[in-house]
Amino acid sequence: MGSGILHSLQNLPVALEADFMIKYLQEIKINGTSVYITTTHVALLIVSLFIIIFAVIANRVIAKADPDATPGVFQNFVEIIVEMLGNMVDGLMGSNAKRFVNYISSIFIFILISNISGLFGLRPPTADYGVTLPLALFTFCIIHYCGIKKNKVKHFTNLFQPVALLFPINVISEVATPLSLSVRLFGNIMSGTVLMGLVYGMFPIFVKLGIPAVMHIYFDIFSGGIQAYVFCMLTMVYVNDKIAD
Repeated sequence: MGSGILHSLQNLPVALEADFMIKYLQEIKINGTSVYITTTHVALLIVSLFIIIFAVIANRVIAKADPDATPGVFQNFVEIIVEMLGNMVDGLMGSNAKRFVNYISSIFIFILISNISGLFGLRPPTADYGVTLPLALFTFCIIHYCGIKKNKVKHFTNLFQPVALLFPINVISEVATPLSLSVRLFGNIMSGTVLMGLVYGMFPIFVKLGIPAVMHIYFDIFSGGIQAYVFCMLTMVYVNDKIAD
């Protein structure tokens, strides 16, 4: 009976047509080891180039701007982004905001652009755990670097507080930080990618022009923005917890 159900599912048109945009594009041999270029690598390259080009153009526009002249649309847009990110970091980190505003702003922009890249036909890089885990590990290193720099040996002895018996639990709590950060971001973006793949696989062509557009607004724009903010907010909370007086 189980094999019959499996055979029926395999023959469903939905299963054949659904495309989760997970594809191997090219195989490269390096010292006998196969390395595959996937849609994630391509999307990651496009997102990174977009951010770099945007940053270079914004830097030149701001550098050449006349302080007495009326700013243009692009300059206003850049200034709004910088001000919003600055206020977000300042609101959560207070006097420590200047030390971390560049890092928080960078990962926020990268995660946000990655999350909404599905609007342009790309597979969101953050729908790949190989992207979200390094982001979380890098944040994890910053958290503990700040803690060691601020508290020295006390950073480690705090693991035995309030009683020594809680040491294993405190260690697990610290190790769980990068896992929770990476899995939360990956799970939310991947689920949206899978659902959109199912929608495009199930619906007839005339329906794909309406319903998927509405779903993209939620999964790519709304959920993507929320997840970028949550990742950055938790990063700031964790860092503040280590450097608090």
